[in-house]
Amino acid sequence: MMEQRKQIEIAHYESHAKEWLSQHGPATTTASDFEGFPPSVLSSYQKCYELATRYGKGKDVLDFGCGNGVHVPTLASVAQSVVGIDLSESSLDIACRRIANLSDREKIQLKKMDCENLEFSDNTFDLVFDGGVFSSLDFDRALSEIARVLKPDGVLIGIETFGHNPLMNLKRKLNEKSGKRTTWAASHILTTASLKKARQYFANVEVNYFHLLSWIALPFIGKPGGIALLRVLEAIEAALLTIPFLKKYAFKIVFVCSQPIKQLPQT
Repeated sequence: MMEQRKQIEIAHYESHAKEWLSQHGPATTTASDFEGFPPSVLSSYQKCYELATRYGKGKDVLDFGCGNGVHVPTLASVAQSVVGIDLSESSLDIACRRIANLSDREKIQLKKMDCENLEFSDNTFDLVFDGGVFSSLDFDRALSEIARVLKPDGVLIGIETFGHNPLMNLKRKLNEKSGKRTTWAASHILTTASLKKARQYFANVEVNYFHLLSWIALPFIGKPGGIALLRVLEAIEAALLTIPFLKKYAFKIVFVCSQPIKQLPQT
């Protein structure tokens, strides 16, 4: 029987996906995520896509917890093949509609699958792409499975919310109370401890930090002057985030994990 926490996560994203479909219509191909704007507007996602292009060109890619498929077109534009997996059927429905008219849709497969119990053989993928799903998962189980299905020279590229900014943590608690986040996800945002744990599964972990200030502009994207405000704040924070102490207060991190460790040492 599926664990209760997973059932709660699935129900949460099923609800969001159905609401999104009701607002956008069944034939939508919009590039926006649930937040209402394309992720590529943000410097963090630009960096993430740049890395995905560099490591995924002509390769076999797994979109790990693909949700509504917002990242699939970008991955498919460079990869040899893309497999997107998720447990939310309504989210996968959106993903199917999103890719229906893509010229390279034949290289894409979408599957209902548990990210903590992958149905792939060892050493299957060159690149695993995480678009922000780890807070909904058991981190150890997820990383163990990713390391297993990656080829020895494969990489994990991901973008995640970082959990040390007190203002963001307060907002997260409010989102939990309002139902915008589940209790599990709100309490499993990645931290410096998570990055330390990732080094148990990958010999090399590189981290980039984003949105120390520019998260202030997010509610204004799509409104007059919103993008300009975003760019100004991103420019300021790029300088500030060279200061080591401030990095932990970033809102988002983009990471590259390479050299997967196939067998963990016995404890």
